[in-house]
Amino acid sequence: MLAPSRKEPGRLEAASRLKAWTRSRFSLAADTTVLVTEIESAQAGFPPVSTVVAFWTAERKHYHWRIFKPLDEVVEDDLPPAWYKAALEVEAGMQCGCC
Repeated sequence: MLAPSRKEPGRLEAASRLKAWTRSRFSLAADTTVLVTEIESAQAGFPPVSTVVAFWTAERKHYHWRIFKPLDEVVEDDLPPAWYKAALEVEAGMQCGCC
């Protein structure tokens, strides 16, 4: 479930910063689509609010991961290492209940 939109100062900057870190970390082209969103979770063992990052490459490959923090608390060190990119790829047709 998507978290209610919060109109807090710095929120747009936090999302832009996370997108820039993602582009840099994974050597993505400037026109690569990067999505950053907060979601609420009612699942046991998950924090109440977390941040999901997803991107799609020119080769039509989809990658995503979840950071177990609200968007405004995410720091660059929360991103997975560049060498982990292949593990973040989502196979076509895969249904993921985590994100």
